[in-house]
Amino acid sequence: MRLVNSVSPDAKIGRNVKIWNFSYVGSGTVIGDNVKIGSLAHVDYGVRIGSGTMIEGSAYIPPMSRIGRNVFIGPGAVLTNDPFPPSKRMTGVTVEDGAVICARAVIKAGVKVGRRSVVAMGAVVTKDVPPGKVVMGVPARVVYTRAEYDAKLREWESGA
Repeated sequence: MRLVNSVSPDAKIGRNVKIWNFSYVGSGTVIGDNVKIGSLAHVDYGVRIGSGTMIEGSAYIPPMSRIGRNVFIGPGAVLTNDPFPPSKRMTGVTVEDGAVICARAVIKAGVKVGRRSVVAMGAVVTKDVPPGKVVMGVPARVVYTRAEYDAKLREWESGA
């Protein structure tokens, strides 16, 4: 059995990009180098994705989204592009360089996720996330800094 992806013929795909099983990449999308797109991910038309970014399985990236370099988007994360569905006017989400969006997070249309910020798993983001901050909850709110997050990550990885 051959596993199939649907990548629009006019999408621009960088070097060393890996697109896993049953994923979709829409028309006019531009993907930088060394990007990974997981199985069942949906990257719609007109999206821009910077180099070094990882988009995990079952994530949805809507039209007009702008994803920076070295971003991580976890499994099942959903970015939206319609702040008042069903509207005739859409707007994308911007995720700046080095940001982390954890599993099952939902980002409202028009929101900017700041550079090196973190959106916790399951968070519902309705307002811009300041650079270098960690948000969690429903609705998401700032809980600590990226430096504190990185310290917790190092402690976890050390097995302490």
